Amino acid sequence: MSDTAQSFPTRVDISLTVNGEPVDARVDVSRHLVDFLRLDLGLTGAHAGCEHGVCGACTLQVNGDIVRGCLMLAAQLDGAEVWTVEGLTETGGLADLQAAFVERNALQCGFCTPGMLFAAADILGQGGQPSREEIREHISGNYCRCTGYEAVVDAIETVAGARARGEEVSA
Repeated sequence: MSDTAQSFPTRVDISLTVNGEPVDARVDVSRHLVDFLRLDLGLTGAHAGCEHGVCGACTLQVNGDIVRGCLMLAAQLDGAEVWTVEGLTETGGLADLQAAFVERNALQCGFCTPGMLFAAADILGQGGQPSREEIREHISGNYCRCTGYEAVVDAIETVAGARARGEEVSA
């Protein structure tokens, strides 16, 4: 190595909150968020699908926004708040959506379901009652090979309607 060559770190320390719990970790600078959650923390709800940010299987919430876990590096998360499907399930934050997905058969193999739930929660969190076309547009970044999407749209529409009427959706 020459005298002018620089040495860059291969691992960094991060402190973040995952599903409401503090996490301190030393991570490889090239480890993706989805891999950090799955391999280092054992949170396997988000899936590594295309690894190009196209399929949506790795969708998570970081600092209140839905993101693709395969496009973020864990090293970027120092100070961040991360929520996975496991965390939102434990808090009940997705209960009505999960019940509607079951009721409408909007989950089959389950690979895309966590990402679909995050996309659904995101559009419903915007308030109002979205149209079927708005729902389709909002979930268009999440691929599903099993349901044909109609059942997913039905489930989201069911929850939107129930929320607008002040009703609960339960399985």
